[in-house]
Amino acid sequence: MRHRGGPDAVEARMSFNQQAFAIRCEWGANGVAQLAPDSDAVVIVDVLSFTTCVDIAVGNGAVVYPYRWRDASALAYAQSLDAILARPRRQRDIGYSLSPASLVTIPSGTRLVLPSPNGAALTLATGQVPTFAGCLRNATAVARALQRQGRRISIIPAGERWADGSLRPAIEDLVGAGAIICHLPGTRSPEAELAASAFQHVRHNLRCALKSCGSAMELIGHGFEPDVDLALALDVSDRVPVLTQGAYRHQGA
Repeated sequence: MRHRGGPDAVEARMSFNQQAFAIRCEWGANGVAQLAPDSDAVVIVDVLSFTTCVDIAVGNGAVVYPYRWRDASALAYAQSLDAILARPRRQRDIGYSLSPASLVTIPSGTRLVLPSPNGAALTLATGQVPTFAGCLRNATAVARALQRQGRRISIIPAGERWADGSLRPAIEDLVGAGAIICHLPGTRSPEAELAASAFQHVRHNLRCALKSCGSAMELIGHGFEPDVDLALALDVSDRVPVLTQGAYRHQGA
């Protein structure tokens, strides 16, 4: 049996890092681990939750601190920053949460800790690589900003989780990644090309196509249809949330 750090591990990294291409795309935490070390920038895409929330909050002038879990440590972290801790999405009627609709009127200057086991956890795994929050709302704006970062761009669709914790690739995140990739110059890996093709396939019927996907249907069934509508609006935002000193801020702010 070979050790994790042995030749097999090295071969796997070389096989899956997509280094032959300028524009790369891979799912979730393993995607970050494979692609980020050789990237000029990384974009996290979590359309029906985290990155849409970040776009809306940052668009209003708020500062968003990603955090992996909502537990006692999250409250302590928020208190250390003199920030507000977002509540679980189901508590939509009492403050800010992972519900994008709860953030539509967040005031400028608000400091918000936003826990998320998907988008926030991926953000915090990118290390020192410039990291952006991308979604359908700001796809073109983010792509334009990325062109100033360098040629090696990695797009990470977050996906969702099955009950056993395993990754569930989510069509809305693949399409969101593709919406950004379509505006980026440079050679595309097959994975990036597939994401771009997925977006092109549904772009003229985007809202209808994605409102019928599993993730959207789940949210609508729980009364969060306004969140879905906000998340599926294409290119309505010119804000570019970039991770700076542990928080997402509008680029240049």
